[in-house]
Amino acid sequence: MGTLVRLQDFRQGSAAPFFDRRELRAILAFYAERVARGEWRDYAIEQQQRYAGFAVFRSSHDWPLYVIAKYRPRAQSRGDFVLFSGERRLAQTRSLEDLLARLRAILESERR
Repeated sequence: MGTLVRLQDFRQGSAAPFFDRRELRAILAFYAERVARGEWRDYAIEQQQRYAGFAVFRSSHDWPLYVIAKYRPRAQSRGDFVLFSGERRLAQTRSLEDLLARLRAILESERR
């Protein structure tokens, strides 16, 4: 026999964060710029209970170069968006636009 599940209980448990349409569009536009330059070749999107992540790769067989993570509101004390390179935390901000600007600055400084 089946198990009765209240929809209200199910919906409350699915509060895992994810990128909204505007955020995903901005990330993919930034990613497309770097693909056009030949710097990045692949990406992956991950969703965990605490965060959603967008990872970029130089090739399909490498570890991610960078991961843009979105945490649930107030899960991080200094911001909801975090930029990682490996296990290193490079930036943490309240807005995706600020995080992408910091990533752009990091990438431009690497080119010099």
